[in-house]
Amino acid sequence: MLILHTSDWHLGRSFHGAGTLAAQRMFLDNLEKTVRDAQVDVVLVAGDVYDRALPGVDVVALFDEALDRLRGAGAEVVISSGNHDSATRLGFGGRILERGGVHLRTRTEDIGRPVTFPLGAGAELAVYGIPYLEPRVVAGALSVEPTHSSVTRAAVGLIQEDLRRRRSSGTVHSVVMAHTFASGGISSDSERELAQGGLGAVPLDLFDSFDYTALGHLHGQQKLSPTVRYSGSPLAYSFSEARQTKGAWLVEITPAGLGQVTPVQWPAPKELAVLKGRIEDLLSDESLTYAEHAYCSITLTDAERPPRAMERLRARFPDTLVLAFEPEGGHTGDLRTYSQRIAAATNDAEICCGFLEHVRSREASPEERELLAATVDAALSLASER
Repeated sequence: MLILHTSDWHLGRSFHGAGTLAAQRMFLDNLEKTVRDAQVDVVLVAGDVYDRALPGVDVVALFDEALDRLRGAGAEVVISSGNHDSATRLGFGGRILERGGVHLRTRTEDIGRPVTFPLGAGAELAVYGIPYLEPRVVAGALSVEPTHSSVTRAAVGLIQEDLRRRRSSGTVHSVVMAHTFASGGISSDSERELAQGGLGAVPLDLFDSFDYTALGHLHGQQKLSPTVRYSGSPLAYSFSEARQTKGAWLVEITPAGLGQVTPVQWPAPKELAVLKGRIEDLLSDESLTYAEHAYCSITLTDAERPPRAMERLRARFPDTLVLAFEPEGGHTGDLRTYSQRIAAATNDAEICCGFLEHVRSREASPEERELLAATVDAALSLASER
């Protein structure tokens, strides 16, 4: 049996203000092609199907299309909810969908109720879905302390109890889906932090007793152990993911247990470029031609913030989405604080010039000083006439 481990689709998410619905549709094309080409039996989605608890109508329609295409390609689908999903909304109609080969695991009551598949030779595969467990919400139902580690340990206990019962009458192999931050995982800027100060991490050895654990939440594809992996998100959702390879894991389960685990890679709809340097160098560097067609995050290192920086950069790099300013050697202008500059100002025009430098990290030009002085004088003159 072949299982495709995916997670963190985040349907409906934008990328620094740029819409991603077309890119997500391209991902679904790649997903369906992988399922058909590899003859995948089961597709797992380990949480964060949607990017928000109340997705838009077009986003729900895209998910509906995805399920139809995957079932049409011959795969059953097992889905658990993530911290971005509304478990109640995602789980709506679960009993009916299950009859059509789409299995939803969004409730704590269903943690110990697996989706089962025959493996042949008298063996069976049990796939368990642990939805995202918000400790304060589920701790009471699970009779544990409200911590990520405690609620996850309790969920794993429910699964182990069910497995012991099933294994008393035959060979049962196990796959567990969980949307959590496991110890040893490498995060990126686009994940919502589950708890402050690393308190959201759960011990990796909680999953040692299962044949394979399909994790969701972290957006980088990574292997924490031979049997515990993150598939990562299918698309990049922050510039911190610029060097990540996006895809999934193709997992083989045989009557003897876990077989080969093979990475699947999907092409990015649009490249990401993270550039840093002086504006004139960036605009003239021929090696940066590739970035002219990429989403760009640019950090300028000029001693002073260049005028019309975004406008000039977008003339060459039209899809510049993020612009930052980090002058080499620190800011070389007036090093006084804004309060100190205001206190030392001798007239209203100097106050205006000090504010201008404070908000844009560049002194006012002679022309700007002259315009501000004239504007202040005109305002004072108008006020005195009244």
